[in-house]
Amino acid sequence: MTAYLLAAVTAFWLGILTTLSPCPMANTIAAISFISKNLAEPKQTLWGGLLYTAGRTAAYTILGFMLVKSLLSAPLISQLLQKNINILIGPVLILVGMVLLDLLSLPFQGFTISEKTGKKLSSLSLLGAFLLGILFALSFCAVPAALFFGSLLPLAVQHQSPIILPAVYGIATGLPVLLISIVLATGIHKMGILFNKLTAFEHKARQITGIIFILVGLFNALVHIFHITLP
Repeated sequence: MTAYLLAAVTAFWLGILTTLSPCPMANTIAAISFISKNLAEPKQTLWGGLLYTAGRTAAYTILGFMLVKSLLSAPLISQLLQKNINILIGPVLILVGMVLLDLLSLPFQGFTISEKTGKKLSSLSLLGAFLLGILFALSFCAVPAALFFGSLLPLAVQHQSPIILPAVYGIATGLPVLLISIVLATGIHKMGILFNKLTAFEHKARQITGIIFILVGLFNALVHIFHITLP
């Protein structure tokens, strides 16, 4: 139970890092702009934030469920993963840590919605916020791809959790937009200060997490690959 709780906390933290990274941050700003411009009433603004978060959660939960279930249901792959998961985790954590520290780049550029798509979503009001959450959740760029496929997915496979851990991750990715929607709905408009603080927090948090991932990955590799017993 303690190990699973730690895994859930880790999934939540990975989700926070995902949404505050530079590429997804642009999508976060776009989502907030969409919600604030097209949902004039305070209650609708709050509902927009909730449905955007629900859209992201649904996307990651469904994607995580399909991938984890596929890996666990294939007998050969499942046996290989159960046997070698500890061996694989070390190198994967090191690679993800290098991505977080900008020591390694991945060919993921993400995307932004076109003006035509934006108008279509605007016409759908609250449903548009939900669909926007799904679209942005699936717009993988370097850091989100590394965190989702390189960290969350192995974690979900290790704990055989195709729904809960991806859902926790999804909720965390939508949390900044939800919090800012609450801020907008309550009439507080110091958004510039809030964004500056979020950006500064993301930079430090990403660096610290990257260092921790590399150290844990090295420790895991020494123990499970090289069979070195550390004091």
